[in-house]
Amino acid sequence: MSMVKLAMMNVKHGLKNYLSLIFSLAFTVLVLFNFQNLIGADSFLVLGTRNKQYIEIIVQIISFILGCFMFFFIGYATNVFLTRRKKEIGIYIFMGLSHEKIGQLYLLETIFTGLAALILGLFFGALTCGLFQMILLLISDLSVEIRFRPGLRPALFTAVVYGMIYLLFAVKGYIHLLKSSVASMLSAAKQNEYIRQKRGTLWTKTVLGVWILGTGYFLALKEGRTDVMGNALGAVVLVTVGVYLLFGGFLPLLAREMVEHKSFLYRKQRILWVNRLVFRMKKNYRTYAMVCILLLCSVTALATSFAMKGRYDNIIRFENTYTFQLLIPEAYSAAMEKMAGDDLAKTDARDLQKTGLRELETADLSDRAKQVIEENTELAYDTKIPVLFIDTSLIHAEDYANQYAVLPYSALKALSVEAGLAFDLPEPGDDQVIKVSHPVLLSLITDRTGAAMTINGKSYLQIEESTVPYLGYLQESIGFYVVNDKEYASLLPLGEEMLAANYKISYPEDFEHTKEALDGWRTLLGDSGIARVAIDPKSNELDWIKVMYSMGVFMFLVFVVASGSIMFMRLYNDAFEETERTKVLLKLGIDRGDLRRAVKAELAAAYGVPFLVMSVSSFFSVGALSKMMFVDLSGVNAVSLVIVLAVLIVWYRLSVWVYPVSP
Repeated sequence: MSMVKLAMMNVKHGLKNYLSLIFSLAFTVLVLFNFQNLIGADSFLVLGTRNKQYIEIIVQIISFILGCFMFFFIGYATNVFLTRRKKEIGIYIFMGLSHEKIGQLYLLETIFTGLAALILGLFFGALTCGLFQMILLLISDLSVEIRFRPGLRPALFTAVVYGMIYLLFAVKGYIHLLKSSVASMLSAAKQNEYIRQKRGTLWTKTVLGVWILGTGYFLALKEGRTDVMGNALGAVVLVTVGVYLLFGGFLPLLAREMVEHKSFLYRKQRILWVNRLVFRMKKNYRTYAMVCILLLCSVTALATSFAMKGRYDNIIRFENTYTFQLLIPEAYSAAMEKMAGDDLAKTDARDLQKTGLRELETADLSDRAKQVIEENTELAYDTKIPVLFIDTSLIHAEDYANQYAVLPYSALKALSVEAGLAFDLPEPGDDQVIKVSHPVLLSLITDRTGAAMTINGKSYLQIEESTVPYLGYLQESIGFYVVNDKEYASLLPLGEEMLAANYKISYPEDFEHTKEALDGWRTLLGDSGIARVAIDPKSNELDWIKVMYSMGVFMFLVFVVASGSIMFMRLYNDAFEETERTKVLLKLGIDRGDLRRAVKAELAAAYGVPFLVMSVSSFFSVGALSKMMFVDLSGVNAVSLVIVLAVLIVWYRLSVWVYPVSP
């Protein structure tokens, strides 16, 4: 019999042993293919060139992450199944096969298995590419035409990446077999991660793990300004190390204490599974820690996606608070003279200053602009507020801006009523300011109070920061600070006062011709110095963020399923170690039902402990993210934990099914 036929026969007869490996690898192929297929699809062309470029960059980044994960996952999976097959392959030595022949047999079996996974993944990837795009666009809330045709280039790219990684580990296994002895092959099933450790070592790991993990949790929730990035990086490193030490020290120590308390061990037939749980915890603690960290990253990534979606919605609402905004200078005598039919246009500017009619003049211009808008569409609301622009050389603040402006407190409060915006800002004192800024996708400053600034040498303390869009889009390019009315009057000689007139139209479809009419009116005024801002309500410049959000949801599901798959493969390999032990227990008269319940308890603990540690850690990681993105993510965290639990329960049921005591 040729080696090829023998390898195919082994794969066929051991199909149950290979199914979990084939389906797990096929799943990673399917996901990578579908993400790559997005690049060649024409679905996102309607969003504009820049959006499509951003989306392609995001897809390439995600593909790189998937490639790294595929490298790790294939390496882990092939190693587990190599260990499982070593004993069986080692028997061939007694049949007269050389190490080279055994290595060739393993290499052929591995190639057949990998090829089956690749074909299966590409096949189902081609079938689901349209569904993948449809779900992606549905979550993104984008209305574009969907391309259901799978691309040849994405398929080739996926096959090459997967093939190179898989072949690398297949050859690695082949070389390993050539160097393995008969004894190591026959005893491979009993080799594990466990290194015997003394109680003192476990206590040391426990104390260090709890202290490091607690420090990481503290840094995750600590508020700050310039040190936030360092705190976040420190929290990631410390939590990772802390989880590893927790699984390597505290949990084995706790399990050992459970065994030594006989009153606990001998009740309710716990002896059938607690001892095995202790052994598994010591043996597989690296795998459990790895799965726990991977699940934590998945939950945090999902929370990040939802936070970005929430911030995107806030930014869109923020920018569309007003459709048109005008900044009108104080003096308009020259401009007003060009407006036919206006009696004030003939009034001398010096007379306006003497009679106090300057405000009326600018108000007339803002009212005229309002009239132009209402002639072309329906106006939802409009607001006005005086704004004092101060030279940047006179202002020193922690947050740099191209322009700085001061707002009077009472006028801002009145504006909030006119625009229907929330207003809960306290009135600042004579040496206090409130910053009015704009929402961002991610902020590295979580402590918004206590900042200091100076205006013309006088120090002011920032007591609060608000992202309510009182001045809409202007808040993105201008640094606004609110002072009380008395302080505003004292600052008037330091800058130029302008009137900010803001207008919101009711019908977005009237935007273009209304903008043309408003610009035509401004042209008639000549060199009036009026600045105009127009925000198209139908603009889609930030739609790439919505696509990124939906991709984050998919990535969460991918890594959660992959985490469960890693646990399953580890426990699947352990299940075959229990075959002989189970037969002995059954011969001794132990009821099969009792053994099955013991297996369920042991596996429930194996899946439950990483989930429990991850759940506690996610409270801090998602909490830190909530502070950085100024959004409540507790609901997202709770839902993600439920999804993770549901996926782990599915893998748990599969693990129970493959154990030898199953019916």
